[in-house]
Amino acid sequence: MYYGFDVGGTKIEFGAFNEKLERVATERVPTPTDDYQLLVDTIAGLVAKYDNELACEGKIGLGLPGMEDADDGTVLTVNVPAAKGKPLRKDLEAKIGRSVKIENDANCFALSEAWDEELKDEPSVMGLILGTGFGGGLVYEGKVFSGRNHVAGELGHMRLPIDAWFHLGDNAPLLGCGCGKKGCLDSYLSGRGFELIYEHYYGEHKKAIDIINAHADGEPKAVEHVERFMELLAICFANIFTANDPHVVALGGGLSNFELIYEEMPKRVPKYLLSVAKCPKIIKAKHGDSGGVRGAAFLNIK
Repeated sequence: MYYGFDVGGTKIEFGAFNEKLERVATERVPTPTDDYQLLVDTIAGLVAKYDNELACEGKIGLGLPGMEDADDGTVLTVNVPAAKGKPLRKDLEAKIGRSVKIENDANCFALSEAWDEELKDEPSVMGLILGTGFGGGLVYEGKVFSGRNHVAGELGHMRLPIDAWFHLGDNAPLLGCGCGKKGCLDSYLSGRGFELIYEHYYGEHKKAIDIINAHADGEPKAVEHVERFMELLAICFANIFTANDPHVVALGGGLSNFELIYEEMPKRVPKYLLSVAKCPKIIKAKHGDSGGVRGAAFLNIK
């Protein structure tokens, strides 16, 4: 049995999956964001509960909005402050008495999609999240690739490519990022970035969904903005695809529901690729909000 935990800033979602990767148990509990020992005890308590109910010792995977320090195993996270700087995996393993795997939640999202029935035979799957922020995960041969420092897939903290900057023109916005730097893709390709760019050029704040609806109605500013954004997205995607050359790209996050992206990217991306390269298949993620817990559980698939 595979146990997955999606540890977020407000809730911990648990899922148990059988050998056929079918979900057989689900539970959600509040995240103890300020009490580290309670956080460890909460996760351990869920493990014990479902070990008893399912008469097994599940293999445990944990996804969280952050990452482990590759050298000392402490956790870097903002949304779960109780875990920040703590050796969460080591302490969980001591409490539970078995091994625990921890990965960034975007990597878990990508792994969940890669193990979908339709994609499990693909050699490489990239997951990209266009949500409050922009980030991703890389899966090769069914395994997460997290790199030497566990930051592979942190594509949101690549800088805006020079051709994207030229595309935005003389009045290009230089947007700050939560990491403390400027020009990160996180601030441009996310749903938040979609809104910030609109506000920069038109002097008014509008929600992404309202801009998208205005675009559907043919409103000139929204049409101009979406055209600008689609080309920006294509340029940035092409740079990412040139470096990683994925077979399939699954998009998640709120902005991934904008259907025009799936029509426009295959047409726009190729002109920014090397002449021998083809645009990978770009699809909408199938598993939505359950992707994090699915992917966490699947960290233990051999």
